[in-house]
Amino acid sequence: MAALMASWQVWAVLAALFAAATALLAKAGVESVDPDLATWLRTLVVAVVLGGLVWASGKLSGVGTITGRAAVYLGLSGLATGASWLCYFRALKLGDAARVAPVDKLSVVFVAVLAALLLGERLSGMAWTGVGLIALGAMLVAIG
Repeated sequence: MAALMASWQVWAVLAALFAAATALLAKAGVESVDPDLATWLRTLVVAVVLGGLVWASGKLSGVGTITGRAAVYLGLSGLATGASWLCYFRALKLGDAARVAPVDKLSVVFVAVLAALLLGERLSGMAWTGVGLIALGAMLVAIG
């Protein structure tokens, strides 16, 4: 079990399952609520739950070890997350969850390209084929 919990693949699949639940629950919740207000409420829940988790696990003491550079990057990541959530909830308000979520997953394509360009990460030919298929699939869902 410990080996399973140390597997990035397990955590990635769990992230995908929770992301799917997020899309369905958000679509149901945003029906009669302004998308910006819905995003704010969701953010409050995330902040409270994660704050409690960090506190309960004793990891709050690690705040002092965060470097200035890491803080800037994490702050910028938080701003990007907020912008993404605002756009995502607006898209869910206007469109079908079954179409919005796959287009949102074009982030996978953007990450692969930007990680290669900016971080020097390398993917195999087969992996790039998969990235291309993700892009194609998102486009087909969007227009279909």
